[in-house]
This record gives sequence, C-alpha cells and structure tokens, in this order.
Amino acid sequence: MAINSNVSQFLSKIKQGVKPNMYQVSINWPDALGQAKGTNDKDLVDILCKSAALPASNLGVIEVPFRGRTVKIAGDRTFDTWSATFINDEDMKIRAYFEEWLADINSHQNNASPLFRPQTSSEGYMANLTVAQLEKNATTNGGVIREYTLHHAFPTSVSQIDLAYDSNDQVSEFSVEFQLSYWTAEAKSAAESSPPSIVETVSV
Repeated sequence: MAINSNVSQFLSKIKQGVKPNMYQVSINWPDALGQAKGTNDKDLVDILCKSAALPASNLGVIEVPFRGRTVKIAGDRTFDTWSATFINDEDMKIRAYFEEWLADINSHQNNASPLFRPQTSSEGYMANLTVAQLEKNATTNGGVIREYTLHHAFPTSVSQIDLAYDSNDQVSEFSVEFQLSYWTAEAKSAAESSPPSIVETVSV
C-alpha cells in the first residue's frame, strides 16, 4: 500500500522523534559501597554522566557449507562491554567511587578481594545498571520511553585523565567500562504505542 509522503504525514509518524541527549543512567551500587554514599552522592551519576549508550543486541552466526553454498544458522548470543563517560565533580567523588569499586574487586597492594562473590549480594561485586531513554514533555525531568537494565554488571576499567598546561577552558572527564551478563528492556509510560519489552519470565 502506498504511503502518503507529505510533510504532515511524516510528522504524524515521527512526532518529536527520540533525542540522544535525553537519557538517564542509574547505578545500584554494591551494598558495601552504597552504605558509604548518601543519596546526593548517588545522584551525581545521573547528573554527571556525559555520554552513555543503549546496549547492542548480538547473535553469532554458524556457517555450514552445503553444495557450494554457505548456509547460515543463528548461533549464540553475546553481550558487548558497556561504557559511559563522566564529568569530574570538584571533589572527584564519582571517580573515587569507581576506583573503590575496582579495588574492592581486587586490591592494589595486597591482591585481596573484599567483594569476592560474583553476585549482587552484600558480599558481591556485581550491580544492576539502568539506562533510560527519555522524551521531553511538560515535566521537569521528561518521561521515560524505554528502560534498559544491565544485569550483573561490574567495572573493569576506569580511564586515565590527561593533564596538561594547555588544557584550557574545559572540565576533565573519564570513562568507565563495564562487563555484564545480559540486559533486559522495558517499555515505559511515555511510549504511546506500547512496543514490546525484552523481559523473560523464568519458571522454577
């Protein structure tokens, strides 16, 4: 069926679109770290996350030769690392918290692991992260269109911060790279057409 391609039809479909600068990142810090941080400190992540990404979805491919052709079959799912860049606050709190997180996974000098369990319990070093795609509306913070949860995530790298005499008119920033086991996605109230969520129910 032919689609009317005039401007009014286009605007009725795209509406306001999705703006990549409208997002929110939240970290459910491991319990051992979270106890030392007040609510305002945790909120620094939401405010000072300069850039992030919605996670990729990847399936491997099994190539099977057949009579001069290559037949492709769906393989195993993989999950890429996830990175975010943060603006440095004046006390360097956010960077210090990430450095502490890595040090509690494996300490610098003693080679110890204060958070030694690969889980989200009080002794675990993993946490769930959320990345929400927002839209602008009449509210202060905007509405949530879709929210991605990165499960069993933990940082593996906090980038260096370059220092230089000629680094004028800028605020320092750094990146953190996370590993994750899998992610889920949930459509939220700001999504008018109710797109599908990627949330599985596990039967025990």
